[in-house]
Amino acid sequence: MITTCPSKHQSTEPATPDLNLEEFEEAIVAWKGRLQGGLEKSIRASDETLGHLEERVLRETREVQRQVVEKAAQVKADGVPPLCPHCGGKLTRLAQGHARTFESRFGAITLERARGWCRKCHKWRFPADAILGLADTGGASPSVQEMAALGVSKMPATEAQAVIERLTGVKLSVSTLEREARRQGGRAEEQRRQMDEKMRQPEGRSHQVRDLQLKLPLEPFTLVIQMDAWNIRERDDWGQSAAKRAAGKEPARWHWVYGGTCFRLSQRVKTAGGRPLILSRGYVMTRGGVQALGEQLRAEALRHGLGQAAEVLVIGDGAVWIWNLADDCFGEARQRLDAYHAKQHLWAVAEALHGAGTPAAKAWVEPLLRKMDQGKVLPMIEDLRQLLPELEDMPKATVQREINYFDTHQHRMDYKRGRRRGEPVGSGPMESTCRQYQCRFKRPGQFWTKIGDEALMCLETFWRNNRWHLLFPHACFDPSKN
Repeated sequence: MITTCPSKHQSTEPATPDLNLEEFEEAIVAWKGRLQGGLEKSIRASDETLGHLEERVLRETREVQRQVVEKAAQVKADGVPPLCPHCGGKLTRLAQGHARTFESRFGAITLERARGWCRKCHKWRFPADAILGLADTGGASPSVQEMAALGVSKMPATEAQAVIERLTGVKLSVSTLEREARRQGGRAEEQRRQMDEKMRQPEGRSHQVRDLQLKLPLEPFTLVIQMDAWNIRERDDWGQSAAKRAAGKEPARWHWVYGGTCFRLSQRVKTAGGRPLILSRGYVMTRGGVQALGEQLRAEALRHGLGQAAEVLVIGDGAVWIWNLADDCFGEARQRLDAYHAKQHLWAVAEALHGAGTPAAKAWVEPLLRKMDQGKVLPMIEDLRQLLPELEDMPKATVQREINYFDTHQHRMDYKRGRRRGEPVGSGPMESTCRQYQCRFKRPGQFWTKIGDEALMCLETFWRNNRWHLLFPHACFDPSKN
């Protein structure tokens, strides 16, 4: 029942919250009986394992947990002052008893909250919803919101639905999962925008990675920045393909996603088995275009020490946009062409001259590959130029194209120096990062929208950057410290 609050002559302050768990004694006694009986059956059953014991405890405890959380949430809601959660102004025309049901980790919970009118915002507000972390729309608790965001960012919603139900017992529809994940992705985008803006302000130092906040490294360090791009399939002009083709316009389906990563060279180590490992690095991935990547990657690089680095090294393949962006955002950085891509261009010449996969092609290219590795790039280019007078047609065009490529990038091919200094000569970390994102976004049969893929990429990037708790503060909650 909805009731109006006291008149202006009476206090509108909420009563002091009082959580009395004694009322659950009857439910707890019944729970103990069910639990003990179930556990005794599992103990006697020869075909039941520890997993069966765990399942019984979880299922038998769920209802008691639901009741306790519902009671505690109601007490917390009753103690919220009648203030607008957006502007802080005092609410008027207060009314109690507005019920709302939402899904929690332990099952459906119903609360009654007060509603008031905010004169400044010109909106009805439910102060308790903001305190409890409930969205204006949607029916999920913060924990369930997190389940949707994490589940859908890692796998399709149909799979996430089954996984979440199996692991937590929470039953959510596919549409609810998709809608909630999209909403959380939007929150992540706004959070990212605010964080990146702060990195352009003096207080940005407080948002750097923890070890840089605590103290400056004793030794000068090199910050490594890598960039790359990949394609994603979107539902452009969905349902209009036939009409567009009839008009002579082929519908676009594939679009570029731009990514970057940054890490300090000192964070690049090897495991005991010799496998390369980066202890700490930042990730950026966006569908927003090259300019968006530049803004986000510079902010991420600042968090990882761009302002304090003795040197900055940018590594990428031969894409023009990478080097333009490097010049714009990291103008003082050294630039290095990914060695694997450079070698691919030498192999293109070998195959044009001697055929793909032939022993002759391999024998021809190996001396030039050694020159490249030894830093003798100009002699290598001269060797290619000497071939031109003897060639005709397609082979000649191929050789000239690759000569132009190496002329453009020869100042970025200091591989011998890089290896001597312990620096990466390739962009493997960025290549693997793109591949990992693609495992989620390029599954067979999947189409995206620009809004949808950016939202999920942002969630995935928050997870990779260890900033998940900024979206879901309860994720790092430690009761022992309270």
